[in-house]
Amino acid sequence: MRRHAPVPRPPRSRGDAGFTLIELLVSVVLMLLVTGAIFSIVDPSTSTSRAQPEATDLQQRMRVGTDQMSKDLLMAGAGTYSGPTNGGLANFFAPILPFRVGTLYPTEYATRFFDDRITIAYVPNTAAQTKVKERMPQASSEVKASPQPNCPLNDVLCGFRDGMRALIYDKSGTFDFFTITQVQADSTGTPHLQHRPPINPSDFAKAYDTDADIAIVETHTYFLDTATNQLMHYLGDSTPPEPVIDNVVGLRFQYFGDPLPPREPRPPTGTANCLYDAGGNLTMGPLAGTGSSLVELPEDLIKQGTLCGTAPSQFDADLYRVRKVRVTLRIQAPDMLRGTDAFLFQNPGISTSSYRMIPDYEMSFEISPRNMNLTR
Repeated sequence: MRRHAPVPRPPRSRGDAGFTLIELLVSVVLMLLVTGAIFSIVDPSTSTSRAQPEATDLQQRMRVGTDQMSKDLLMAGAGTYSGPTNGGLANFFAPILPFRVGTLYPTEYATRFFDDRITIAYVPNTAAQTKVKERMPQASSEVKASPQPNCPLNDVLCGFRDGMRALIYDKSGTFDFFTITQVQADSTGTPHLQHRPPINPSDFAKAYDTDADIAIVETHTYFLDTATNQLMHYLGDSTPPEPVIDNVVGLRFQYFGDPLPPREPRPPTGTANCLYDAGGNLTMGPLAGTGSSLVELPEDLIKQGTLCGTAPSQFDADLYRVRKVRVTLRIQAPDMLRGTDAFLFQNPGISTSSYRMIPDYEMSFEISPRNMNLTR
């Protein structure tokens, strides 16, 4: 048999030889490095796009809270401007109180001071301003108001309407807020104001005489609900408080006042109140100054001073000094955008990325109520 010589095969090119294990591993590592670099560029942008709307919302909530409290603080102490008695409410009682006042909180006056709540009172633009016509009995179901010559045309009720919040007060420092349940005029044109029980669950704090004034009033109470982290707003009646903004973790009110003793309300000669003795002499002295025109009124000063008014409408006499209020409000972001730094976050969150963290937002502002600075 004839044998054939083997035919030599052409050498294979390197491109047909495949990859070695080392080459494959190097390729995978390079791919992971490139992919990681791409994600490191994209991830901060994604985190920022998620955090930015929350940061905007944080500022918006701060704006809403500060704006609403500022408007009411500016109006604090506005009093009657027509009728037989004119003047700011600070000439009669303290229109800024460091506790909640209203039907739902009838006993908070006894504590005297809370740094996370405030009640503001003022008389709005209204024709419903008059005086008590006849001395009231202690247990009263209605108030007889004197008809006023400057009432609106064809309005014998002089602006008083069912459901309105009203205020009665006199020079003794006693006051009561109440809700008008029904108003009607008798044949002589005298408005009769029937009412619900005011702050005191039983009746008014005292039997008001004909020197007492009556007017429509607005009361606004702001406080921090620590259970829900909400800034709450309360109108003083039986309606529950309503939230203003969420995620509030700090609210503090500081009060600054005139170091000189207040001179109003001054009682009639022979009568004493919390500021004057029966001889007409001031019983309060000046406060130590700090080099500025106003001094801070600390908690211990307000809790240990002389009480004015009649329970449950009582308050510390030093609150007559108030001329400025400083408000500090702190708001936090949602849990997923809070870190663990105790300085930046009052309540720690779960975020571990600096791109997904929004520090708590705190702001302080000061308001000098114009109606309480008229004599300065």
